[in-house]
Amino acid sequence: MNVFSIGASRNIGYHAARRLLAKGATVTFLLRSTSVFDNNQEIQAHIRAGTARLVKGDALKAEDGAKDGTIDLVIFTVGGLPSFQMTKGFLVNPPNLCAQSFLNLVITMPASLRRPSAQPRFIAVSSIGLSHAAHAELPLLLKPLYGYALHQPHADKLAMEWVIAHCAGWEWAHETPTGILSADWTSLPGLPAFGELEHVVGIRAALLTSGACKADKKKNGKVPYRQKDCELGDGYTISREDVAHYFVEGLMLHWDQWEGKWAHIAYWMTIRKDLEPTDRL
Repeated sequence: MNVFSIGASRNIGYHAARRLLAKGATVTFLLRSTSVFDNNQEIQAHIRAGTARLVKGDALKAEDGAKDGTIDLVIFTVGGLPSFQMTKGFLVNPPNLCAQSFLNLVITMPASLRRPSAQPRFIAVSSIGLSHAAHAELPLLLKPLYGYALHQPHADKLAMEWVIAHCAGWEWAHETPTGILSADWTSLPGLPAFGELEHVVGIRAALLTSGACKADKKKNGKVPYRQKDCELGDGYTISREDVAHYFVEGLMLHWDQWEGKWAHIAYWMTIRKDLEPTDRL
């Protein structure tokens, strides 16, 4: 399996890539700095074996998008390192990082990957609680954080979801994000027609935390997280490692169940003490 991974220098994308490489996949990393793995012996071993390929590029530059070649799976986990302002909460620069990066990805897809028989699968990571309706379903203790501190980066992710919905042909029932995408983005040259991308799954993760993968130590064959195709309502957190576990050990094995849907994922109802909202969102 040939994987093209954007945003995989660390966190969810990185952990998912490690798992896929261990299973024999070939992973191409789009990286602003190809030196990010210089001291990573695990990735270096895959580079020497030819299964990890590092490509210098910036997802915010359309010209650095996917090139011709066989791609079976695209993993999009772009996220920013936020700063904090007392009056505005956490801010990611640029404010359209996720939406513009995904837009660049799809408008630069080569013709060889647009044919229905050759289209790759797409997995894109977003968040719970982005729209007004989704925010209303959040656990009570998360509402202030999502409504104030994470407002700007979540507006970006909501705009990204709008682009995904267009490309996948999903109904857009949420408010229209403003100030993130250009007013004419649906007319951009190269943008897939409505519903042109046929193999898309979105992941809406609960508040992301750091820490080891709990699912690797599952008991009685049960994973510590749950996933549904609707809002969870009482899902607080999920570690980045466990989201990556779900990518490879859950979603990829049950693709037909999830294709064309948003999978909401969170740990079973517990309030974790290791919340790290200052990490990459």
